[in-house]
Amino acid sequence: MTNLIIGLLGAALATNPAAATSNLLQQTTGITVNIPNPNNPVEQEYDKLLDDDDTALAAIDQMMRDNEAATAKGAGVSNETLEGRIEARLAVVRKEYESFLQRHPDHARAHIAFGSFLNDTKDEDAARVEYQKALALDPKNPAAWNDLANVYSHTGPVSNMFIFYGKAIELDPHEPVYYENLATVVYLYRVDAREFYHFADDKPVFDKAMHLYEQALALDPTNFALATELAQSYYGIKPIRTDDALNAWTNCLKIATTEIERQGVYIHLARFKVNAGRFAEAREDVARVTDPALDDLKSRILHNLALHDYSAATNTLFLRASCPGGRGS
Repeated sequence: MTNLIIGLLGAALATNPAAATSNLLQQTTGITVNIPNPNNPVEQEYDKLLDDDDTALAAIDQMMRDNEAATAKGAGVSNETLEGRIEARLAVVRKEYESFLQRHPDHARAHIAFGSFLNDTKDEDAARVEYQKALALDPKNPAAWNDLANVYSHTGPVSNMFIFYGKAIELDPHEPVYYENLATVVYLYRVDAREFYHFADDKPVFDKAMHLYEQALALDPTNFALATELAQSYYGIKPIRTDDALNAWTNCLKIATTEIERQGVYIHLARFKVNAGRFAEAREDVARVTDPALDDLKSRILHNLALHDYSAATNTLFLRASCPGGRGS
């Protein structure tokens, strides 16, 4: 599958929080923001442009799904043919953006939207230009700083991500996505984070990443995907922070909304408890897992528990046999 198609699978589900952020700030914080007049013809044209963008992505998503189903029946088209059709559909939207910005070059939010469109279609260099134009027009737009940082996640340098995500947080401390994004890059690029933040070792890097995740979750406390991302991060931290990890997974359990989510959390709870030697609790957790989709993970934990039982039984027999006068027979 081509990079364009892979990228668009994610792009079809992507959202830009800029408009929602403006509304949230106005309603809950009292911060003054510029709310566009919906009756302005330029804004109406801009809204239509966004709708056309969304419609194109939805159509492309359906196109890929239909071709996948047709391929399963031996009737699908090649990836090359599919990509050609996708590019033709995207070209229409790109021309719309270019036409709008030619007539309204000072529309900062249109530059941001066009940058997101270009980034989704794997044209990072052009996306960077659009975000930079947006920031030249509106340097206090947090979405532009966040989206520009996203571009540098593909191209580097890493230090720009620390700076730009941090700037987005400074400008809008109420948007959880910005904290989550910075947490992710701090966690993943630990060597760069140590240098940038002048940390002596990895411990304060992990501390900073987890604190950022916690700040994001405090702003969006029912976001199961975010809570899971935080909890998953404990697998990469050495030495293992068992109690913190268990607290994070327990929080996931509290906000899970489906049975498969809950059972998945029990798997993770059991894994950390096995590693911590809390075998009885791990058995209780894994016993709650009944979904066949989790059978493989469940089997691995049961295997580890069986190894523990075998080792414990062997040690007991050895001690009895080596103890004079013991009742080993």
